[in-house]
Amino acid sequence: MILQSYKTTNNTDNQIENAIDQFRSDVLEGLRSTPKTLHSKYFYDKIGDSLFQKIMAMPEYYLTNCEMDIFQNRTNDLAEIILERDTTFDLIELGAGDGTKSAFLLQHLLAREANFTYMPIDISANILTVLENKLNEDLPELNITSLQGDYFDMLEKATTLSSRRKVVLFLGSNIGNMEKEEALTFCQSLHNQLSAGDIVIMGFDLKKNPQIILDAYNDKSGITAAFNLNLLSRINRELGADFISENFQHYENYNPLNGDCRSYLISLEDQTVTIKGEVFHFEKDEVISMELSQKYSLEECEFLAKSSGFTPLKNIMDSKSWFTDMAWLVV
Repeated sequence: MILQSYKTTNNTDNQIENAIDQFRSDVLEGLRSTPKTLHSKYFYDKIGDSLFQKIMAMPEYYLTNCEMDIFQNRTNDLAEIILERDTTFDLIELGAGDGTKSAFLLQHLLAREANFTYMPIDISANILTVLENKLNEDLPELNITSLQGDYFDMLEKATTLSSRRKVVLFLGSNIGNMEKEEALTFCQSLHNQLSAGDIVIMGFDLKKNPQIILDAYNDKSGITAAFNLNLLSRINRELGADFISENFQHYENYNPLNGDCRSYLISLEDQTVTIKGEVFHFEKDEVISMELSQKYSLEECEFLAKSSGFTPLKNIMDSKSWFTDMAWLVV
């Protein structure tokens, strides 16, 4: 196994300090806004990673099983799209997480003797370490270049490491964490970073029975609530804030007309929170906007592809038709 790591363990003190400064800046900016907002990308510290693993194992959280269905049972369809051009390539996964789903594709590609390097990108150094250790044990012949940081910074780095064709995986309906205008800008920027012949495989959670969707983000066991509330605890730990998590309540809402599924934290009383000397006032019942999980129709998925400059190649759907991994080509 060839392992080239660009993780936090190799970062300089200045890089680590810059990451903390960015975290602080984003939190302060979000809490100064109306309504108050916290960015969901900061859910994923070590505790958040562990909680998200539990979320993915919940029976209500259908997304994991749906996309797992695709990667387990339609692996050959995915591989045929990737290998059609029969060239060496870099398989870049944005927001790789623990790689549970993509591991099926990696194993299949290795079995077909494909010549590629796997480049997982994630903001969480902890989860990348977990992924590397797992792949080192399960697929020792796999070539890996692990990149820790924001998507486009690391994608740009990936394009400088080799001139090979790129296949970009953006799974788990991560595109759904963006407002629709933001998603369009993201996809246009992704297109601009790639070259003719490159491929993107993007996961979309599709519109379906509203109760199924709401239950997935509002489980009775409270794991999703703990996942959201952990961000307050992380802000306390890393930024010296004084949030009292018990004074906030998780709330979920789904609009079946536009596909918006949004999570909030509700202030249960009038209170103040201090971060680095700056005081934030919360009224009783005031909300903090935490996360969007946008749901799409197939028509909206294809419109997004074409509007971003991609050519849609194929829809690969799970057995329930609740989720799709769409293949887009750069021409």
